[in-house]
Amino acid sequence: MPLSTHAAPFVRLALANITREYPNFPAHLTLSADERVAPRSLHPAFYGAYDWHSSVHMHWLLVRLLRRHGGTPALPDTGPAVDALDRHLTAENLAAEAAYLRDHPSFERPYGWAWLLALAAECRACGGPTGARWAEALAPAVAAVDRLLADWLPKATYPVRHGNHPNSAFALGLALDSGELSATTERAVRERLLSWFTDDHDAPAHWEPSGQDFLSPALSEADAVRRVLPKDEFAAWLDRFLPALGSGAPCPPLDVPVVSDHADPQIGHLLGLTLSRAAALRSLAGALPDGPVRDRLSAAAEEHLAAGLPAVERGDFTTDHWLATFATLALDQAPGR
Repeated sequence: MPLSTHAAPFVRLALANITREYPNFPAHLTLSADERVAPRSLHPAFYGAYDWHSSVHMHWLLVRLLRRHGGTPALPDTGPAVDALDRHLTAENLAAEAAYLRDHPSFERPYGWAWLLALAAECRACGGPTGARWAEALAPAVAAVDRLLADWLPKATYPVRHGNHPNSAFALGLALDSGELSATTERAVRERLLSWFTDDHDAPAHWEPSGQDFLSPALSEADAVRRVLPKDEFAAWLDRFLPALGSGAPCPPLDVPVVSDHADPQIGHLLGLTLSRAAALRSLAGALPDGPVRDRLSAAAEEHLAAGLPAVERGDFTTDHWLATFATLALDQAPGR
């Protein structure tokens, strides 16, 4: 099913969420009774969608859909989306967001950082005066993230491997895809991914999934390594990392997870796992030569996508504030090459 089929409802979801201030889960350490901690006070651009990173990537979703489908029969009316983005992505609002990032150097590290870079890249790709205006407004926040990454990477001796927001592989892969990093920081990201992961083998895939994963540790790592190794070397690495793929043995990251309670905010993360896995499986398949491993990954991707898509628009804020982003990542990643 193409992304265009979902463009209009996903835009409605994103608009409803980025402008919804409450309920809100601010990841802010309050140091005194005098602090103003209302979401709009802390984050004038990214105050909605429950938490900062979800607000950022739902803004990304809006810009992505405008760029791909705005003005087409799939999305003929772009006015409300453009108006909301114009209100949020102003130079003044984003200067405040950049200052907050600089003042709180571990805030949203690295997941929210990566999504901010992805948003800036999408605005730049959108083109025209509107996209250029948004990208220019985002530039100070992008510079802040670049500096924060450059300062953090030398201290990041070990990667975070679990399937939640601090996962190192997913965020750094997304950061590389953005093309928004300075040459020095991009080189540092590539070097860190290689140092962390290229010697890995026999991943404990039978441990997946954990009870509140929305990322697959194994597939996120593999998808990050795909970005930094040549194709022929990557295929050999993947065979060592997940040998079950080639042998035909059971491989749990290929099995659609059971989601016992869609409305539970933590168990509901597994709905996102179906979609993030679909995106990773599609991209991994596209990096491999024709053969049974590629076919197996592609088939698993479609099974995950079919299981996850119906959950995106449920009318339940616990999932509505974020799942459409991961559905878009999966739908936009073409099957195969």
